[in-house]
Amino acid sequence: MKRISLFTLSLLLALTTFAQEQPNEIEISSRALRLKQDLTRGGAICYISKSSDERNLVNICDEGRYIQQSYYAGNVVNRQNEGQCPTWSPWAWNPIQVGDYARNRAQILKHSTNGKKSYVKCIPMQWDMNNHPAEAIMEQWTTIKGNVIHVKNRLTCQRTDSLYGEGVESNQEIPAVYLISALKNLHSFFGTKPFTGERTEQTEVKQIIIGDPEHFWGSYPTIPEHWMAFTDDNGWGVAVYSPSATHFLAGRFGDNLEGDAHSAATSYIAPLRRERLTKNSVVEYDYYLIVGSIEQIRAEIYKINKNKKH
Repeated sequence: MKRISLFTLSLLLALTTFAQEQPNEIEISSRALRLKQDLTRGGAICYISKSSDERNLVNICDEGRYIQQSYYAGNVVNRQNEGQCPTWSPWAWNPIQVGDYARNRAQILKHSTNGKKSYVKCIPMQWDMNNHPAEAIMEQWTTIKGNVIHVKNRLTCQRTDSLYGEGVESNQEIPAVYLISALKNLHSFFGTKPFTGERTEQTEVKQIIIGDPEHFWGSYPTIPEHWMAFTDDNGWGVAVYSPSATHFLAGRFGDNLEGDAHSAATSYIAPLRRERLTKNSVVEYDYYLIVGSIEQIRAEIYKINKNKKH
């Protein structure tokens, strides 16, 4: 018994030391950009800035923000007697990378980086529930080159429940992107001849009010070049290019047009595609974040689009 006790004590000390040595963040960078991922929140992207300054372009006000994976499966279900938030009830199975509405966080299983690329693996949380880890694994591979961030995401479903049913086709956020509200002007290409150099347009920003169905994110059923961007008044900002997206949501929450990373106000973009997730589905997709002027953003998107065809 003494030997077992000593072994157990040694193991606990080793695990404690290991946990203490784990960083809270990992960082990759290029000459143009710095990017950080929060290892206390599933390894989601928590920080993007120009290499020359410290202004974070990502909104991290709560666990529903960040730049993160988010998926939906099955029917909406009322689980308030199990701790489901009334605001988010009824709700479908909704694993997200960072954490839940009650600020319980996703658990990191593995992470690595070499300064230019990174890998994270986590157990996501169900957004609407209080401390219910999802029966799933999320993985993310991130690389950075110049002003372009390339991300590959994977969800592996491992559900054993019978609560939500199957066979329901849902919009999947690929990914969910929350930016600072100081990037307040929304741009894209809305024409009929994509990747031909026709002009981009700035469009009205819809404002969401939680609980008010008359005020929801803007819905964009046709985004031919598969990207949208929020910029400041100088036309500089962040775009998300998701080649497999078929439509988009975008808009603003809150009235503060000069908000920072911790402000309640945020600018949101979600490339979407409809997909039916089963209990054992594996979902993968790639997306790109491009930082710069609209001209710089579009030039990089054109390069990516051209290269992926070869």
